[in-house]
Order: sequence, then C-alpha cells, then structure tokens
Amino acid sequence: MQDSGLQGDHPRIVIVDSSKVTRRLIEKLISNALPEAEVLSFDTAGAALEACDEAVVDLVSSAISLPDMDGLTLARRIREHSPQRYIPIILVSGEVQSRLQRRDLGDDVTDYFDKSQGFKALGAFISGYVNPDASVTGHVLYVEDSKVVAMATRRVMERNGLRVTHVVSVEEALGLIEESINAGGEPGVDVILTDVYLKGGLTGQALVEKLRGGVGLSRRQLPILVMTGDDNRSNQTALLKTGANDLVQKPFDEHILIKKLRFQLQVSQGLG
Repeated sequence: MQDSGLQGDHPRIVIVDSSKVTRRLIEKLISNALPEAEVLSFDTAGAALEACDEAVVDLVSSAISLPDMDGLTLARRIREHSPQRYIPIILVSGEVQSRLQRRDLGDDVTDYFDKSQGFKALGAFISGYVNPDASVTGHVLYVEDSKVVAMATRRVMERNGLRVTHVVSVEEALGLIEESINAGGEPGVDVILTDVYLKGGLTGQALVEKLRGGVGLSRRQLPILVMTGDDNRSNQTALLKTGANDLVQKPFDEHILIKKLRFQLQVSQGLG
C-alpha cells in the first residue's frame, strides 16, 4: 500500500475546481513551484476519481463546492480506494474557518488552505507537501505542564526542524509574548501549541481568550493550535470560537501534528 511519499521523479498532482480560471491559476503556480510535476486538472469530482482509479497520484487539491459532489465526499471516496488511501488531500476554500468551527472538514481531509492567504502561497503550500525539502520551519511556543509529554513532543517538533520554546503555564507564556510585544511590537514566536488542561491557574482556552481579546492578536498574526483529548464536539467548537486556529487530538499522530504546525506557520509567515 502506498504512503504519502513521491511515487517517482515526476509527482502527479490532481486539481479539482469548477472554475477554469482558478484551475489554470493553480496549475501555473504548481508549475512554477514544482517544474517536474505532472498536473491533471478537472472540473468535476467524478472525473478526478476516474484519474485516481487509473493512475497513482501524489496529491489532490480540491475546492469544497463542486458541481457533482462536495469536496468532503470526494476525499472520502478517494480514501475508499486502497492504493490512494494515504495521499495528501487538501481543500481550498474561502469558508475554511466557518467549517472548522462546525468541525465538518472530516478526517478524510489531510489539510486545508484558506483563499484569504492568497493563491501565491498555495503553490508553496502544495510544494511543501510534495517536496520535503520545501518544508516550512519556524518558532513554536509550546505550553505543557507534563515533563514526560513535553519532552517527547518537543523531540518530535525539533526532529522536524522546528525551533521550540517550552513553558509550563499560561501565565509564563503570556509573560513571554507580552515582553516581546513591548520590546518590538511582535509576539516573538510564529505559532503556539498548547494543551487545554494545565496545572496552573489558567487553561489553554484561557490563553486563547487572552491573546485574542486582551492582547489583540488575530489568527493570522499568531496561530494557536490546541491539543485536546476531549471528543465532545461542543467543547471543541467552543475552543475554535474562542480563537483557536485548529485542534490536535491526543494522543497525537506525529505526521498530523507536524502538518498542522507547518500549515499554521505558513499562515503566520505569509503576513510579510
């Protein structure tokens, strides 16, 4: 069974979008970022499924709204085809955040790209999945009070080229960010990864609330990923509505954690 790695020297990428203009734009961006790639472009999900049945592909990028089926349905149908089970499937849409709040992107989707980040960033985003050398790096502020969990998770992030500053409480995290903002106007880190339940006086959700409401940092200025083992959808939705960019389920999968971190790093680093 195939994994998500390249199948050869010429990666094959499937683009699905009902807009011919959008497809041509994405094709051009991918050609610039990955000159060796073969791009297969389709206006319907059905045609894309036929392509995935006929040949091995390395990545699928799809709009959420398609004329014959939802992009989420397309992702599920691809997963049902064993040889394609582990390829990255990315949804491209302007409604990502609202869908995140409703928790209806689903497990079949590897990642997502919000059109508000600009199509130029999409080429680099897709390249980062197909070409490991293009992986984004950055500075993670990690909030975790368990020494054992923190040591293991920090090693995972550092092994994947990320710089990590670890603190054990929300109060300590807020102190570092506020000190950096007072000194230079910037938060000093690119993304925050925090557990929900911490032994200090404040929770991970309180950290999100204070950074969004009190400090005034937006989701784009400082992305926040929250790690949680809570399967309650109401609690998950509350975290996202408070201002978390995304959630990471515990126990975490290393591949998913790093993919989510790298996506959020692209969000924060794309501001310049």
